[in-house]
Parts: sequence; C-alpha cells; structure tokens
Amino acid sequence: MSRIFFDTNLFIYMIEETGRRALRVRDLLERMSERRDQLVTSSLTLGEVLTKPYGAKNLALAERYEALLNSPGVSVVPFDLAAARAYAQLRNDKTIKAPDAIQLACAAAAGCDLFITNDDRLTRKVVPGVQFIASLERAVV
Repeated sequence: MSRIFFDTNLFIYMIEETGRRALRVRDLLERMSERRDQLVTSSLTLGEVLTKPYGAKNLALAERYEALLNSPGVSVVPFDLAAARAYAQLRNDKTIKAPDAIQLACAAAAGCDLFITNDDRLTRKVVPGVQFIASLERAVV
C-alpha cells in the first residue's frame, strides 16, 4: 500500500472534465483501489477547487467537490507545523510557486510515496519526504 498525493488539478479533471485527462485520473484511481493505496491531498486543494464554483455561485459544483474530498477514500491533510517547516525549505527554491510548495510540503509531512501533478516543472524537483513526483501522463501505480 502506498500513499499517493493528488495535486489540485487532478480533482478538477475528475469533476469538471470528461476528456483524456479525466479518463487518466479514473484509471489511476482504479489501479490505486486494486492495490489498496491511500489517496491524499491537502486542505489547500479544497480551497483551490472551491474558488471557481464560489465565484460563479455554482453551489451544486461546490457540493460535488466537498463530497469528493470528504469521501472515505480521501485523506485531506492540513498545513501543519511539519508542513510549514518543509514549506520553508522548499521556498528557498525560487522556481517553486508558493501554492506548489504548500502542496509538496503537505505531501512530504504526510509521508507520501508519490506526488502526482500535471505541472511538469515539479517532476524535476527533489523533495525530502516524497519518494517520487510524476506527471499525470507518466505516473505509474
């Protein structure tokens, strides 16, 4: 069993998109379920996915995101003291944006084995506490 962190964009693909990316995320989730992997994300993800629905006053979409992130198969980890320390280290790399550093720090503090994102820039980073960082297209579970 592995702990696999999904970056925000993967949840958006699941809920809002019906294309190739959504299918890829669903394939990963199916494989994760077979392996009994744990899906992890951060509380920042909830804030990010709710921004568009709240702005459009689309409460039905906001409720879909809330339901997904509060489902039994998803662990939402906080930006706690351990994550804050990891964040401080990551922010010394000026090529990592603050929201990405928060996500990576939360994954590191939670001891995630794999961090999956659609931001290829992040796949070249080394983050203590996260074994692998992979793009959505290249992630293998």
